[in-house]
Amino acid sequence: MTDAQPQEAEAGRQGHNSPMPILLKNQTSDQLHASLAPAGVSLHLARRLLAAAVKRGELPAPGSGLTARLRDELRGLTEIPNLTLVRKTVSPQDGFAKYLFQGRGAGQFEAVRIPLLHRANDLKYVACISSQVGCAMGCAFCATGRMGFGRNLAAWELVDQVVKLQADSPHPIRGVVFMGMGEPMLNYDAVMTASAILSEPCGMAIAAKAITVSTVGIIPGIRRFTAERQRARLVVSLTSADPWQRRELLPVEDRYPTPELMAALRDYHAVSGQRVTLAWTMISGVNVGEADAARLAELTLGLPIKLDLIDVNDPTGRFRPPSRAEFDGFRDALRGKLAMPVARRYSGGQDIHAACGMLAGGTA
Repeated sequence: MTDAQPQEAEAGRQGHNSPMPILLKNQTSDQLHASLAPAGVSLHLARRLLAAAVKRGELPAPGSGLTARLRDELRGLTEIPNLTLVRKTVSPQDGFAKYLFQGRGAGQFEAVRIPLLHRANDLKYVACISSQVGCAMGCAFCATGRMGFGRNLAAWELVDQVVKLQADSPHPIRGVVFMGMGEPMLNYDAVMTASAILSEPCGMAIAAKAITVSTVGIIPGIRRFTAERQRARLVVSLTSADPWQRRELLPVEDRYPTPELMAALRDYHAVSGQRVTLAWTMISGVNVGEADAARLAELTLGLPIKLDLIDVNDPTGRFRPPSRAEFDGFRDALRGKLAMPVARRYSGGQDIHAACGMLAGGTA
């Protein structure tokens, strides 16, 4: 044993005996209440703690159930973690802003602030946030997928992305989409905890229906989302109704085949009553033909859906978005065969690599 090893062993024993601090912004107010009730923290006080941590980054001042003595005790029991902003980039073309963050674990990750102008002089933002460092899904057209998987982000790292974007914004953030780096359904507990915190009145007070969780089709996650009757919106990246073609673009097809995915989505609709939103990444010469529209109509027959069309963004040049003629033809075919709502979603921030499929943790 080296001289350093006994010291390391002693440090390990001390770390084992010392309780880990409770991270504020990492638990809902109900969870904080359960964790801190032995210290005399009521549910009302737990809500105050969460509100102060999220909105001001500090413990609340004494008063209304929080004595100076209890506040001192909470200083030892809790901690308010914070992300470090590494870099911010703003698109001069459309105002999209990309933020590169460092958390407590390995790897960096990105979030995007999306400007929305519904009415003149009524600017709002949507925060597109990451759930993982990198991604294991390996989608052929996605820069994040080419990184491979790094780690899951903690719930507080998800919440703090929104907190930091709001603190840097002149207008309110009214929506959150888990569409950044990573597959949210493979970090389910942290994503749902963060969603709950973001929607709590004492959290960020963002309406649950304005929070969207996107997945490439992780069926166990979708079924759990359904069984728990989660109030966030669900979006599923389909991109092709042909299983063989889908497998080439989204390798998740091997593990969670399209027929089983559609069965899970039909059950989701039956339980929630919600129209199923499918995302379709449009790729020139690949999935924007009349036959693609026909296969989608057959696959979703009897299931109320909404189709979000998104141009592919691939700086490698391997995949290209459809031409105007291809898009017009595909849109017309969808109108004739699908008879469901179809929307073309604007994918901004391309010039700063902030658009859908372009986030790569600062490496791109």
